[in-house]
Amino acid sequence: MSAHKPTIVLVHGAFADASSWNGVVDKLLAHDYPVIAVANPLRGLTTDADYVRQIVTSVEGPVVLVGHSYGGSVISNAAKGLPEVKALVFVAAFLPEEGESAVTLSGKFPGSTLGDTLRPVPVTLPDGRQVMDLYIEQAKFHDQFAADVPEETTAVMAATQRPVADAALAEGASAPAWRDIPSWVLVADGDRNIPPQVQTYMAERAGASVMKVSASHAVSVSRPGDVARLINEAAQATAGAPEARA
Repeated sequence: MSAHKPTIVLVHGAFADASSWNGVVDKLLAHDYPVIAVANPLRGLTTDADYVRQIVTSVEGPVVLVGHSYGGSVISNAAKGLPEVKALVFVAAFLPEEGESAVTLSGKFPGSTLGDTLRPVPVTLPDGRQVMDLYIEQAKFHDQFAADVPEETTAVMAATQRPVADAALAEGASAPAWRDIPSWVLVADGDRNIPPQVQTYMAERAGASVMKVSASHAVSVSRPGDVARLINEAAQATAGAPEARA
């Protein structure tokens, strides 16, 4: 690996797992970037962000932190005050302001059809707490989450999807790292989970650099080249950047 390149840390969102980054990882590795695709716990925004934060602080050298969907909320919480994070990249993702949740933002403008596709499953945790895990119904997964991905691929994605605890999507964000760290946003104009209007609103509010692509919510699967190009742009633009403000 090239010693001067930052490590790219990828954080998936709800209803996905680290394999959703596979195409992006292939392209980043081909350009000599060190890469870590994190297994996001999807249990709670604060605890998920703490987990990602610990992974980031274990990395030597600069980091570009990338989040998809709910993973955007996670990276914005996790990166606050971390000088090694030189850039944030939000891929069809949430960029919450303090106190905002994924639930409130997804409904800010019309267009999300996610709610009608969800299958809640009550589960009891080892400590006795009960939570509601949310899945996308498998029969609705292709059209809702990944309409531009071949159905034979989305059938596997639907079967292997990671559930998110409903409390994680409803939890308000802490002070956002995007206020202090240069940010890039990929807007997926065919997204049925996070309406494109919401994505654009958040990107403009954050003063982020924006790339718009014709893609579903699963843009890291359907358009890995575009995602990797945006990450590369962020990495190059922030090479040698001063430390972010705490």
